[in-house]
Amino acid sequence: MAKDDKTLHAGFTGSPLDKQDGLKGRAKSAAALVKSEAGAVSAVAADHPHTASTLLIGISALAFGLGYLLGRTSSDDSSRRYWR
Repeated sequence: MAKDDKTLHAGFTGSPLDKQDGLKGRAKSAAALVKSEAGAVSAVAADHPHTASTLLIGISALAFGLGYLLGRTSSDDSSRRYWR
């Protein structure tokens, strides 16, 4: 027998999003976005550990080299020489 009620049974199993206005809502959504992106990065790093470690070492070496060069050029030792 068929029911004769007029309700819609669409199969929605989630809960509606709680929209919060203002700074608090934006901060919560930004934190959730950062958390989901960090989870995605960690999942990829877990699937490809050699690639992740190679990228980490490469970026670290590049940052160290750039910092060394910037520190070396910012010092004004060209006018003063150690050996006279």
